[in-house]
Amino acid sequence: MVFDKSGSVVAVSQMEHEQIFPRAGWVEHDGNEIWVNTQEVIRGALDKGGLEPSQIVALGITNQRETAIVWDKTPGPPIYNAIVWQDTRTQKICDELAALGGGNDRYKDRVGLPLATYFSGPKVRWVLDNVDGAREKAESGDLAFGNMDTWVLWNLTGGTDGGVHVTDVTNASRTLLMDLSSLSWDEQIAADMAIPMSMLPEIRSSAEDYGHVKSGPLEGTPVAGILGDQQAATFGQVCFEVGMAKNTYGTGNFMLLNTGEEQVPSENGLLTTVCYKIGDRPPIYALEGSIAVTGALVQWMRDNLGIIKDAPEIEKLAQTVDDNGGAYFVPAFSGLFAPHWRSDARGALVGLTGFVNKGHLARAVLEATAFQTREVVDAMNADSGVVLTELKVDGGMVVNETLMQFQADILDVDVVRPKVAETTALGAAYAAGLAVGYWSDEEELRKNWGEDKRWTPQMDNDAREQTYRNWKKAVTKTLDWVDSDVD
Repeated sequence: MVFDKSGSVVAVSQMEHEQIFPRAGWVEHDGNEIWVNTQEVIRGALDKGGLEPSQIVALGITNQRETAIVWDKTPGPPIYNAIVWQDTRTQKICDELAALGGGNDRYKDRVGLPLATYFSGPKVRWVLDNVDGAREKAESGDLAFGNMDTWVLWNLTGGTDGGVHVTDVTNASRTLLMDLSSLSWDEQIAADMAIPMSMLPEIRSSAEDYGHVKSGPLEGTPVAGILGDQQAATFGQVCFEVGMAKNTYGTGNFMLLNTGEEQVPSENGLLTTVCYKIGDRPPIYALEGSIAVTGALVQWMRDNLGIIKDAPEIEKLAQTVDDNGGAYFVPAFSGLFAPHWRSDARGALVGLTGFVNKGHLARAVLEATAFQTREVVDAMNADSGVVLTELKVDGGMVVNETLMQFQADILDVDVVRPKVAETTALGAAYAAGLAVGYWSDEEELRKNWGEDKRWTPQMDNDAREQTYRNWKKAVTKTLDWVDSDVD
């Protein structure tokens, strides 16, 4: 995506890449395919915008944060597919680390995160343990690790011909390996996970000149911004003040609350993470509530069940009924993330009667996103001591007005969509532009933000709380199923 000074979209080029499911609970991406596609969409954006390369002042990167890839530094290719944030194969590794003492919160006071399959560090350990020759190569200093930002940056800046091996603080904060206070790798945790320090990228700020594009249409252009996708969306939503929050509706849902220069430990199942760091300035922290499956549930309805032919059809189908017909969908396909952190949980559809039809199921799918968000908001209010008064939203699902209205209803707060809904890409552009002086400061970025639409609550309070209690009951049934050890 290309943006101008006002934060408006100049050009867009996008491509899908393959979702690889080798077995139940495993999710992978082809790192080489992503790099090829990256080059294609760069060319495509320039062509669609009628732009000359000289008109691009800087390049920013935003990425799936915990999706981890390991590659050989000399020949250059990945030694295994990227392991995606949703993947649950590392549960045994997490259990082994928890058993060393401290349980799932063993490292939480240092890294802000529980031990969970979600994060990158255990994925690296799995690759080293399961790919032939990987451990030996890693010990010899021949392998490199990164989240997808690091892989793309390394290739943009030359790859085996001088590529820069760097990540930013937001991505590093999602590995289970970075100390939140020092913003440096924790050598003890790396040793516990049997990950050689030589594999880890240098940690830098979110907005600075990391290096220049080595070849292709943007040769010579500085790469000057890196933000993990959810932090990028927070930045694009100009949530620069303490207490401001945004919620991104994508494959999963991710809510971040700006806590300023203070690290706020969570007592309610949230994550403490780095929100952003601009150049030499102090880091800004956030509380985050991560939900594994939201938009992915719509894709599942389309691809696995064939109930809809394309994602937008879910709204039309949901509008054929007045409510969910008593059906509640708990989409724990990759376990339950915040505030439960149960990677062993599995999905459930409860409350079925002969009355329930496709429309009711469609509505239950959309409502599952809003109910999970309510759980996160309740936890965030409890941790921060600040009651949310409105919610800024972005991401692909916010075009679904039925969902947005139900979200406002179940939260009992206004839901606000910005004029530029793709705030993730915008946030990366803002970071890069600040680094090279294209924008002077955050105040200039604030002036770019504009409201597109606002949804206000319309649901009766008794109805709101009754349907939410039903949802909580459905979650309990999901966990009861797992705890009963029923195959």
